[in-house]
Amino acid sequence: MSTKTAKEEAGAAPAEGALALDLYREVTRIRALELLLNRYVKEHGFGGFWHPGLGQEAVQAGAVMALRHEDYLFYAHRGLGYALVKGMAPEALLGDLFGRVGGSVGGKGGGTVHFVDPELGVLGQGGTLGSNFVLGAGAATSIQLLGEDRVVAVFFGDGAAARGTFHEAALQASVWKLPIVWICENNGWHLSAPFSAQSPTEDIAERASAYGMPGVVVDGQDAIAVREATLAAVERARAGEGPSLVEAKTLRIRGHYEGDPQKYRDDIADGLEVPRDPLKILRERVPEAEADALDAAAAAEADAALEAVLAMPKGGAEVVTQGVWS
Repeated sequence: MSTKTAKEEAGAAPAEGALALDLYREVTRIRALELLLNRYVKEHGFGGFWHPGLGQEAVQAGAVMALRHEDYLFYAHRGLGYALVKGMAPEALLGDLFGRVGGSVGGKGGGTVHFVDPELGVLGQGGTLGSNFVLGAGAATSIQLLGEDRVVAVFFGDGAAARGTFHEAALQASVWKLPIVWICENNGWHLSAPFSAQSPTEDIAERASAYGMPGVVVDGQDAIAVREATLAAVERARAGEGPSLVEAKTLRIRGHYEGDPQKYRDDIADGLEVPRDPLKILRERVPEAEADALDAAAAAEADAALEAVLAMPKGGAEVVTQGVWS
């Protein structure tokens, strides 16, 4: 992804139209890979648990497009759009998921998301949900100490928001005015428990005031709205004003993992139809011919990436000790 904003790259084109087109390009690229993985898991199985992000692409694309090339990213465990939009190649991402040596971690991350690319600011995630909070705060502390012009974006779900690590990291980040943006993808489910059964408030953003930082709720199906809200928080952090919390209300249309029968819910059919589809919302703002061309390009990119990854060798036992310092 370019380090310039859509507005800067658009030239004489209307800013909103250019931004919608840029976002559509990224959302349809994510969607193509999501659908590819859905098919692959059904037809061939999977060496782990794929946590699909189908339907949540607008949050990932919109928020990441508010970042610069040099900004740091700690993604959530659902989907792969974060790293894709930040600039990682689909071959590297699929290579990680399939445990191939061409993945960004050389075959160690088979079956789950552990994408890493320090040059793009993609710093991966910890081994447990909630560890990203303290890792992100640590990265933001390094930015402050080194006097760098960077911002850290930390994604997490509504379930992870209940972890004690969020309280610890949010408190200290606010006290030190660290350059960090907390981005919550609230899809309404803590694995198999509805959000309403786990939270005394309707919005996670309400918790921001306890830490002396702004909190905002945004429509997670509208990529433009997500980018605008995230950009405001990013600019605030970059100006030295400290952290913010952006809560994007979205919808989990698949199971907690692909193959989850979801017997605990009856609010949505277990299919591929996305209510208030982010792609359809963006399509209303871009020319049909250009949208069709981007759809075709995204599908071709996904198919080519899968073909390349399946030709890669799998990582053997030797990868366990590679890159490990002692």
